[in-house]
Amino acid sequence: MPELTVKTKKKITAGSSTFLGVTLNEEGANFAIYSRHAQAVFLLLFDKPGSEPTDIIALQRDPEFIWRIFVPGVTAGQLYGYKVRGEYNPRLGLRFNEHKLLLDPYGKAFHGNFQNQDNLLLGYFAGSPQADLSFDSRDNTAAAPKSVIVDDAFDWDGVEKPNIPIEKLILYETHLKGFTAHPASRVRHRGTYLGFAEKIHHLKNLGINAVEFLPVNQFYHRDGLTRLGLRDYWGYNSVGFFAPENSYAYNQTPGAAVAEFKTLVKALHKAGIEVILDVVFNHTGEGDELGPTLCFRGIDNPSYYALRPSADGPARLYVDDAGCGNTFHVENPTALRLVLDALRYWAVYMRVDGFRFDLASILPRVQGKYSKKSPFFETIAEDPILKKVKLIAEPWDLTTYQVGNFPLDWAEWNGKFRDTARKFLKGDYGQAKEFSYRLTGSPDLYHDDGRTPYDSINFITCHDGFTLNDLYSYNDKHNQANGENNRDGSNENFSWNCGAEGPTSDDNILRLREQLIKNAFCALLIPLGTPMIYGGDEFRRTQNGNNNAYCQDNDLSWFNWDLALENADLILFVKKLIAFRRRYPILQTRKFMPGQNLNFDQIKNMIWFGENLNRVNWDDPGLKTFCCHLDDTQGGSAVGPYHLFFILNADHQLRRIALPKFPGTLWYRGLDTAIRGGEAIADFGKEQKLDPADYYFVNPRSVVGLLGK
Repeated sequence: MPELTVKTKKKITAGSSTFLGVTLNEEGANFAIYSRHAQAVFLLLFDKPGSEPTDIIALQRDPEFIWRIFVPGVTAGQLYGYKVRGEYNPRLGLRFNEHKLLLDPYGKAFHGNFQNQDNLLLGYFAGSPQADLSFDSRDNTAAAPKSVIVDDAFDWDGVEKPNIPIEKLILYETHLKGFTAHPASRVRHRGTYLGFAEKIHHLKNLGINAVEFLPVNQFYHRDGLTRLGLRDYWGYNSVGFFAPENSYAYNQTPGAAVAEFKTLVKALHKAGIEVILDVVFNHTGEGDELGPTLCFRGIDNPSYYALRPSADGPARLYVDDAGCGNTFHVENPTALRLVLDALRYWAVYMRVDGFRFDLASILPRVQGKYSKKSPFFETIAEDPILKKVKLIAEPWDLTTYQVGNFPLDWAEWNGKFRDTARKFLKGDYGQAKEFSYRLTGSPDLYHDDGRTPYDSINFITCHDGFTLNDLYSYNDKHNQANGENNRDGSNENFSWNCGAEGPTSDDNILRLREQLIKNAFCALLIPLGTPMIYGGDEFRRTQNGNNNAYCQDNDLSWFNWDLALENADLILFVKKLIAFRRRYPILQTRKFMPGQNLNFDQIKNMIWFGENLNRVNWDDPGLKTFCCHLDDTQGGSAVGPYHLFFILNADHQLRRIALPKFPGTLWYRGLDTAIRGGEAIADFGKEQKLDPADYYFVNPRSVVGLLGK
């Protein structure tokens, strides 16, 4: 492309600075973009993805550093991009390169290949001894991805958001593409938004009422992975905070991903299932100083990224609290505005029900440190839209661990629940006392500041680590396929292979693994707190021991639905267990249980027992068996007055457990994970009456649930 010069026959006008991004009306489109340090900003319009621009238009700057223009005749589907002129001085944090086409930070859709072919997406000359201090003057207009103008109109057919109270949620974390990408999914639109919609019946049948998607924002495939023949799969390298990932659309017409995503949301809402998005605002896919120039870096690097000094200059390098090369500068009002505008867009126009914030402790920073009084928290709490959606934090990053320390109305991924549950269930010593806290909604973390048990997102497995099947099939990670000589991924998994590493034909080991998986589901779905199932665990999905499958966009990560046929009994068990949880209101109370008397029989609403109805010695490091009694005889439940008595035995020995006695109450077995197949949990009304009624033999490494009525 020749030197950047203005060319257009359109009768352009100054435009408005009110809204950033593109605003459509009947006459055309208003374009607005922020850049404090730019010398000039140009809008390029395209008829086709690989063509030369039909128009090059210079934008006008207002006093607040917003560059804007109104272009008549522009409609939805128009391809466009920006070029920004300014100083290229990486030592001072300035990385302008007008030879590189840039995405709109407020772009609602993108089109093109997000891989760095021939290093054309780099702002510097790859291979130069000066590295990023060099300058690449090659033009990449034809090869670079383009932004797409989107019409927000969509027919929702009267379908409304489910608005499910958090204490009723059963979360299901899953990868949108991986859910149906495998041929065994037997859907028409494999690996797409529409393909996911074809499988909603599985979630509905299971009892799931909220899906937490791994990132669906447009993301970049890192150069190092593509050179190894791998691809970013999880999607944690966002380059578009407003745009849905275009490769997940079945229709590859520019902008089609937006309508297809909305179609999926509508289908999920119609099925009574909420949509939670995993959003990544802590860093972007542009990476460190050697990463590509796709958007923010070339528009206004110092405004969008937290920078740090090096021997080569006061602002050459990037703060890297996320471990991904850069840190998005949310302390800067401009970057904060973009994040909040993106959240509002997804909540209003895409109708999602909530957000899970990746490495959320990076976002509420004041002078570089986590603060509950940050503008990020305060603005969301006051926003009439955002204060109504579900907010879930991953409350840690490379520099800080804030589990239990987020504000009111924020739920948190409870990493302490995950670790303690794993340790106790496999029989580790010294875990019982802390596990009792986790089972009751982690009051040690959330009670003192007015939060509820459901601010604790309880999980045992998630995308980052082993699947549940692999948790009990491998002692060690097996990440050789990732190309890092098995150095990547956590070494601290608290897993147990039950006697053989990986697949085995030993029936005793297979039976033990099945039992431990059921124990884990019980530990997840019975306690107070908001449970989150990792997608595919309900039919023993495996990653062959890979605990960091971020780059495995293939059969290793995709859901093999043939396993759902092979493990139908486990699916039935999970389905019944979810129904069990919903049946008894005491398992969904929003308040921490104070242990006060609820009725005249002097039985508290919650009491812990040892094997012989004795007081539990929580300080005994060898404690691996204990019981919990819940009394809901005065709760006014639809199932009538009832008692629940749970027995957890993580020991390798059989235990004889004494049962409490109440006048007129008989005990029935509702759950026993030592029973194979779907009979491990009884259908409602078909629980087996105990005889004798004063004790129960609990098998090694099992969970029992008894119903008193």
